[in-house]
Amino acid sequence: MFDSVLIFSALSLILGLILGYAAYKFKVKGNPLVDQIDVILPQLQCGQCNYPGCRPYAEAIASEEAKINQCPPGGQEVVDDLAELLNIETMPLNAEEFGETQPKRVALIDEPICIGCTLCIQICPVDAIVGATKTMTTIIADECTGCDLCPPVCPVDCISMVEIKPSLGAYVPNVAEIAHA
Repeated sequence: MFDSVLIFSALSLILGLILGYAAYKFKVKGNPLVDQIDVILPQLQCGQCNYPGCRPYAEAIASEEAKINQCPPGGQEVVDDLAELLNIETMPLNAEEFGETQPKRVALIDEPICIGCTLCIQICPVDAIVGATKTMTTIIADECTGCDLCPPVCPVDCISMVEIKPSLGAYVPNVAEIAHA
């Protein structure tokens, strides 16, 4: 009994060392340029650039499959920063094909109208919406990136996008304040 435990322990140790060495020796290194591009992008994961998120768009830029002017949420500032990073000539934001730059916004759910269908929860790329089937749904304002993906899927039109005004604190108005404005 003790012999078999000793044999299996030694065998496990040897195989573990082999696997550890193989992981170190054959490690696939990522493209550091993709990481640098990804840091510049606004991380909204909105898909307006025709890529499913900022990381895939960064990979497409690095491999020269996409142009640097496809990010409306980032605006011209992101285009200029990407041009500087890549040491290429800047270009205007392609607003005609990908949309206009808008001020920072956050989604707001009119909770009494919400029917709890969870379609908005399923579409949210950053998990900023919480709720459950047939219950009231709400937005975590600090997590919402303002990507505009949730209003079109709402069957009762209870989601609106509200502009965030610069202030000393991060304040998001409630539904009653918007109704009286």
